[in-house]
Amino acid sequence: MTASVIELIPSEADRHIAALAAVAVGLTLIETVVPLPLPGVKPGLANIVTLIVLWRWGWRAAVWVTLLRIVAGALALGTFLTPTFILSLSGGLASLLILALAIHLPRRWFGPVSLSLLAGFAHIAAQLGVANVWLMPQVSLMGLLPIFLGAAWLTGLANGLIVAFLINPKPLV
Repeated sequence: MTASVIELIPSEADRHIAALAAVAVGLTLIETVVPLPLPGVKPGLANIVTLIVLWRWGWRAAVWVTLLRIVAGALALGTFLTPTFILSLSGGLASLLILALAIHLPRRWFGPVSLSLLAGFAHIAAQLGVANVWLMPQVSLMGLLPIFLGAAWLTGLANGLIVAFLINPKPLV
C-alpha cells in the first residue's frame, strides 16, 4: 500500500488573505506590549485590517482574516482555547455578524467610522455577555458597561478614522 499525498495549491487570493491576516496578527502581537489603561481594554489595531479588507474585498475575505488572526494570535500568545481566546473569538464573531448586516447599508451614511463603531460595540457586548454568563455568572458587570462602551466608542472612532484615511487619503491642505 502506498501513501497518498494531497497537494494544496494556494491561489493568489489565498496568498493575499494570508498576508493580510499576518499583518493583523502582527498588530495583535504589538498590542500585547502596549500598556493598557484598563484591564481588558485594547485599541483593537487588528480591526483596522479587518475593516480595510471588508471595504475593499468583501465580507468573506474579512471573515477569513479575522478568524486567522484570532486563531494564529492565540497560538502565538499561548492563549488558544483559554478564556481569553473564547472572549476574543466571541467578540470577533459578533463584530463580523454586525458587519455582515451593516455593510449593506448605504455607504453614504455608513462609512468606515460608523462600521468601526458598530463592530466595536458588538465586540464588547459579546465579550461582556460571555464573561457575565460563563466566567462570572455571580457578578453583575452592568456597572462596568459605561466604561467598556466608552472605550469601544473611543477605539472604534479612532480605528474608523484611520481606516477612512487609509482607504481614501486626502491631503490635509
